[in-house]
Amino acid sequence: MKPLADCRLYAFIDTAYFHGRPAEVFAQQLCDGGADLIQLRAKKSSPDEIRRMAEAILPVTRRANVGLIINDHPDIARETGADFCHLGQEDFFDAGHKHVSELRTPNSELRIGLSTHTPEQAQRALAAGPDYIAIGPVYSTRTKPMAKPVTLEYVRWAAANVTIPWFAIGGITLQRLDEVLAAGATRICVVSAILNASDVTKICAKFRHRLI
Repeated sequence: MKPLADCRLYAFIDTAYFHGRPAEVFAQQLCDGGADLIQLRAKKSSPDEIRRMAEAILPVTRRANVGLIINDHPDIARETGADFCHLGQEDFFDAGHKHVSELRTPNSELRIGLSTHTPEQAQRALAAGPDYIAIGPVYSTRTKPMAKPVTLEYVRWAAANVTIPWFAIGGITLQRLDEVLAAGATRICVVSAILNASDVTKICAKFRHRLI
């Protein structure tokens, strides 16, 4: 995959949006649309189901030079050879971890991303040594309806204070993209605005074009 610093569009394969379509079909559509990174998020799937989906997606992402991120399951990420694992605050700190090196094995080059929702969480996450952090949710989103929006103020804080790659996430649409970029974001995560589109590849390409 391309260097993380060069990645701009972080897309998702979320089982909540499948509606009977295979994971690898979404993967191909997102790769064709220019996604730089793709996260597999399957909150209601068993570990075996997630492993099978990851194994089906990986050939697609590797052909396209796109990084694959597994949500919540570092063991599955290591076993399948995925590029990254993404963890929330509760999955990392509440599980007793203090540094991302604790999740790596001698034969693993697994990289880790962490979610953050406040400057204080970001500072704690940065001290843990992740490869990237997520900043959000910027706006309210049906993907995580209980999460309070962090607003563009947190995006501005991240632009001024975070030196590793970071991605703004949460409710970002094409209509809102300009104000997110104006607040200082250069990388974004998009879930429902792409996965709910009638043409996933086309809308993905529109996002990517505006991030060049």
